[in-house]
Formats: sequence, structure tokens, C-alpha cells
Amino acid sequence: MTAAGPAAVAALQEALAAENSAVYGYGVAGAHLTGPRRAAAVRNWIGHQNARDVLTAMLAARGAKPLAAAAVYELPFGVHSPATAVALMTLLEDRLSAAYLGLVGVDDPALRAFGARAVRAAALRAAASRRGTLALPGLDVPVPRAPGPASEGSGSPAPSKAHGKPTPSHPG
Repeated sequence: MTAAGPAAVAALQEALAAENSAVYGYGVAGAHLTGPRRAAAVRNWIGHQNARDVLTAMLAARGAKPLAAAAVYELPFGVHSPATAVALMTLLEDRLSAAYLGLVGVDDPALRAFGARAVRAAALRAAASRRGTLALPGLDVPVPRAPGPASEGSGSPAPSKAHGKPTPSHPG
């Protein structure tokens, strides 16, 4: 590995963790959607599976062991309706933008370009879901909040983190 190797591997692992949580989250969200929204969610779910596989291969090519996905992820709020499903998908995309920004800062030009394309793609998916944009996708990640009254949803907000990904649930 080059001097930039450990930073690149760490950024790839962070992006992989975000993609793993997106695959899980889209599976939950898709169960609450119908029609064109469900079709878009399925396309994005498949896209996140493909991105996960690409990141896994990139890590393996660098001699790193890709971190495994958790069996279950704690959602930032309860998802029980189409509105909360869309809110979850939007939040996942915002968090993906933040994770992929880590690749934009590495020394490898190919990884920077890959990260920039992924930030753009996640920001566009989030904008389509929220029907609007953020000023700085990936840097301006909103606090997770389910739409509707405060009593809607059973989950609690995930702790704020630099890259804001959902946390794996631990049994027991």
C-alpha cells in the first residue's frame, strides 16, 4: 500500500458501511411504498447493492478485508407509512453523500473522481425524494426526523456522527 493507502481504505470502508445501511434501509422503506415510488425505491435498492459490490471489490483489490454488513440496523425513526419511508430514503442518501465525501479527499485521483460521482448521484436521489436540494450535499446532513406529529414513529434519533450512518443493532 502507498502512504495514501490507509486513508483510501478507511474512506472506502466508510462508504461501504453507508451502502450496507442503505441496502437495509431501502428494504424497509420499499415495503411501505407502492406504484412509481416503489419502483424508484427498488431501482435505488439494486443500485446500492451494486455499489456495495463495487466497493467490496475495490477494497479486496487493495488487500483489505471489507467490513461485513450488520444483520440489523437501528433506524433513526419508525417507518410505518409512505411518508416515513420517503423520509428514510432521503436521509440514507444524505448520509451516503457524507460518506462518499471521504473518498473525495484522498490522494488517489481515480478514487476522488469515483467519490465525486457517488456524492452527486446520492445528492440527486435525495433531491428527488425531498423535492428540493441541500446547499452542500454531504456536509449539510439534516438531523433525522420523521415527518408528521412527534408521536409518529417508534424509533429514536441515531446519535449524531461525522458521517451519520445508522448504527448496527446488537442483540441482547
